[in-house]
Amino acid sequence: SPAPLGEVRIDDEPAPVYLFSQDAPTTVAEIEELPVPTDDGPVPLETLAEVTEDVQPASVTRQDGDRTATVQVTPAGQDLTAVNAALEATIDDLDLAPGVELTIGGVSADQAEAFADLGVALLAAILIVYIVMVATFNSLLQPFILMVSVPFAATGALLALLLTGTPLGVAALVGVLMLVGIVVTNAIVLIDLVNQYRQRGMSLWESVTEGARMRLRPIVMTAAATILALMPMALGLTGGGAFISQPLALVVIGGLISSTLLTLVLVPVLYTLVERGKLRGQERRRRRAERGGRRRTATA
Repeated sequence: SPAPLGEVRIDDEPAPVYLFSQDAPTTVAEIEELPVPTDDGPVPLETLAEVTEDVQPASVTRQDGDRTATVQVTPAGQDLTAVNAALEATIDDLDLAPGVELTIGGVSADQAEAFADLGVALLAAILIVYIVMVATFNSLLQPFILMVSVPFAATGALLALLLTGTPLGVAALVGVLMLVGIVVTNAIVLIDLVNQYRQRGMSLWESVTEGARMRLRPIVMTAAATILALMPMALGLTGGGAFISQPLALVVIGGLISSTLLTLVLVPVLYTLVERGKLRGQERRRRRAERGGRRRTATA
């Protein structure tokens, strides 16, 4: 190893100076022959010590008192999830010595932490939206019907990523988080109009059919406008930020397409089934009350 001797100035620029040995030993035999000064004069090193060759790390690092070694991997592609799966499979196949533990860190650990945080944020967003709709509709069941569109939006988002070969990353999860508020809006405006028709005295079937007919055009136009506005991002025309904006746009577009179709079909069907069941329950309770009143009259 060269020994630093200091610096010299060459053209007013500092330059480091190192001392190199011209006959540095390169083999075990040459090291054994190195002269070592003693009281009796120089003697070969092999007379004082045993020289062996062994493989050792160039440096020793510790974490919490335990020796650690870092193996850095630079993936060739952008699919970090696939790289993590390959690494975990390789680690599982290794026969480690007792006391040795392998963990995946770096960007993979950061991604896992970000996924966990976004998962908590997604659950919190769904809960907040549900609470707001409960306060708006004064019902616990109708908001649950509206929330059915959320998982179908996630299905469309995952299909969009699968068809385009885009990996599921943090940007895609942010898009899923945005979908929670976007897709529920269409269902809210539909069911709100249906409830208004029912309050005016229209039957359940008439309210649902008329409400779906009146809200069909606004819902489709709103979804189409949002999809077309996101198309440049989905096509990667946003320049250097495409690796972030493209997955987000694909998730929102796929979720909007699936949720819009299902909002216009599935939500009215579920609403009709639930409300029809409630009406039948009210009718049965009314008949029981009438029979009970007739029995009391006959007994009197």
